[in-house]
Amino acid sequence: MQFHIRRLLIGKPLHNDELEREQLPKWKALSIFSSDALSSVAYGPEQIMLTLVGASGMLLYGYMVPVALAIFILLGMVTLSYVQVARANPEGGGAYAVAKKNLGVMPSLVVAGAIFADYVLTAAVSVSAGTDAIVSAFPVLYGHEVSIDIFVLLVVLMLINMRGVSESADFFVLPTYAFLFGIICLVIVGVYDAFFFTQEMIPTVSAQKQPLDWAVLFLVLRAFANGCSSMTGVEAIAGSVPMFKAPSARNAVATTYWMAGLLGFMFLGISFLIIHYHIMPASGNTALAQLVENVFGRGAVFYYIQITTMLVLYLAANTAYNGLPVLMSIIAQDGYMPRYLATRGERLTYSNGIILLTLAAAVLLIIFDGNIEHLISLYAIGVFISFTIAQASMVVHWYRERGRSWHIRALLNGLGALTTGVVVTIITITKFIYGAWAIIIFIPAMIFVFKAIRSHYDDVAKQLQMPLGPCRPRDVILSVRARHQVIVPVSSPTRVVYETIRYAKSISDNVVAVNICPDEETGRKVRQKWEEWNPDVELVTIYSPYRLLRHPLMEFINQRVHSVHPEDYVTVLIPEFEPKKWWQRFLHNQSGWLLRTNLILSKKHIIVATVPFHLH
Repeated sequence: MQFHIRRLLIGKPLHNDELEREQLPKWKALSIFSSDALSSVAYGPEQIMLTLVGASGMLLYGYMVPVALAIFILLGMVTLSYVQVARANPEGGGAYAVAKKNLGVMPSLVVAGAIFADYVLTAAVSVSAGTDAIVSAFPVLYGHEVSIDIFVLLVVLMLINMRGVSESADFFVLPTYAFLFGIICLVIVGVYDAFFFTQEMIPTVSAQKQPLDWAVLFLVLRAFANGCSSMTGVEAIAGSVPMFKAPSARNAVATTYWMAGLLGFMFLGISFLIIHYHIMPASGNTALAQLVENVFGRGAVFYYIQITTMLVLYLAANTAYNGLPVLMSIIAQDGYMPRYLATRGERLTYSNGIILLTLAAAVLLIIFDGNIEHLISLYAIGVFISFTIAQASMVVHWYRERGRSWHIRALLNGLGALTTGVVVTIITITKFIYGAWAIIIFIPAMIFVFKAIRSHYDDVAKQLQMPLGPCRPRDVILSVRARHQVIVPVSSPTRVVYETIRYAKSISDNVVAVNICPDEETGRKVRQKWEEWNPDVELVTIYSPYRLLRHPLMEFINQRVHSVHPEDYVTVLIPEFEPKKWWQRFLHNQSGWLLRTNLILSKKHIIVATVPFHLH
């Protein structure tokens, strides 16, 4: 039954030879890798407006224009930089790979920690924004945002992505292009109305500005920092070049240009219309929803755009689902994350990475109660750190390559690194007390974790290395004449113990059973049954008046371990019966499992095995 449900939800396993079929053409890749960047126009311009208006009422509204233009110019610079990253790194890995290759391990680990934080926030922010969009259209859902967020994460996004890249792309194509069609129509119709109808193109009250001083500058810079959330996801294509159909690098570059062009057009258009229609914050109603209502009214087009916005924002989290598991697999291959994150699942996806991302995003949504403004405060700093390191890495790359026009390319990336470095500083200062401090602490903590994992793997590899020397390993093995002692813990002679003793005697002549009993009467009864059975195995009885089981048994096993020759083996066989139904296991104590765990963690040279007896 469980097998059939799994096949229904995830699909049949894919053969290794089918991996090439999972690669994507440009038109599909645009929907799956750019949904985060493209959908950010639903909340990016709004965050600029909220920051300026929320702090000062109407006094700073006029600063939306320079802030939006600055972000647009920055988008162009970052896009050109990541085009270079995709060309220089066709094997994938994006900023992490290019930093490792050109700057060394530490900068690459900084990038890894920053992108990990950014992708988890991408999933959380996208889902939260999608829920806000649908609540704006259907206010009856107000108050249930977190429940909807968790449902979408666990039931929709995780399951779709577990089915594989190609199949998940099929889910995203229609909503993404439907959203693009709706937003492009909104911008064209809205701008046309602004220019050709009698209404003032930009109301005078919207163009007014408070004179610039230090307090105003701080708020304007904070609005810029929040608006930079529209640029998250720009790096996703450069990190996923191998997932494009051949020629993969050229297709990835073309898709990057398409994505940046669409994003820039929609971002500027929506920012302009917010100013033109003088959109203000409204509880339970997003700026985009108000904008659509002003342009088209609250009719069929309004619900079309709100529903497609909800869908694409939910699916925007898929940029993280396609970017982070791939990145974690590369980091895991380098030994800085658990090895199992580097293996593909039965549908050729990095399923362990997908599960990890889902759980991390769900925790964030619960902690911040699905509030997008609180999540946005953590957003963007990680991705701009990776932008800066990636562009600095490309400067080193061009200096080493010294190909045609390398001076111009290095200058472009150097200017980009300087600019995004300034942006990182702005974001850190203006968002510090609003949550950026958490990311600044998180990234060094992740570097510590990465190094600890790598240290563990290096230590394991060193200890597991085959002993080589004047003798071949086979000769060393044959020269050892070790003895084998088997210990069987026994509570009472039963069929389970019978099967365990039978197996123990098949692997060694030196078998001892040990019984831990709370009093002499219980011990006498167990010994009497043992002697009646007469298995020709010594039974050692240990009295434990405090009813402790594991401690006296561990003491006995330790004594036996210390008494044998260093070359000898000590095996503990634990008798254990397996109930017919899974739930019946909860009706029995877990002493066998606890004993096995204690023995494994004891760091003694003990072989631990369970002899199962299956009940019918």
